Amino acid sequence: MELTSILKPEAVKVFSAASSKKRLFQEIGEVAHSAYGLDASVTVDALLERESLGPTGVGHGVALPHARMDGLTKVVGAFVMLEKPIDFGAVDRQPVDIAFALFAPEDAGVDHLKALALVSRTLREPSLCSKLRANLDTTTLYALLSEAQSVQAA
Repeated sequence: MELTSILKPEAVKVFSAASSKKRLFQEIGEVAHSAYGLDASVTVDALLERESLGPTGVGHGVALPHARMDGLTKVVGAFVMLEKPIDFGAVDRQPVDIAFALFAPEDAGVDHLKALALVSRTLREPSLCSKLRANLDTTTLYALLSEAQSVQAA
């Protein structure tokens, strides 16, 4: 599985501010709607439902919100940079400014876990996160994410 197979360039966005986790999920819902045709409100509800089981902030300013949803045929993602970090209830209590949301079919099984592992591994790299934070152009962000994964595979 490759990052470029789950993330479209148009699903990479930068937001100047999101006042809360719920507001961030609403922004992600809009991105998922425009990039993949997902129902924005259903997407937000699915993310909130998953988040109620425990926060998806993995630390170092990174969050990996995810949900299983009806109507999908494959795992898809949305990458969001926040110019102003927000509290996310992350394990290290650091505010989040990088969020990579994943949406998987209800019956995705191992593909959902592979996608989560791939994104987690990619965003665990401090040098990549520094480069992402230094660039707020969506084309550059997509290129950095695509390049990072191909470097890891080598």
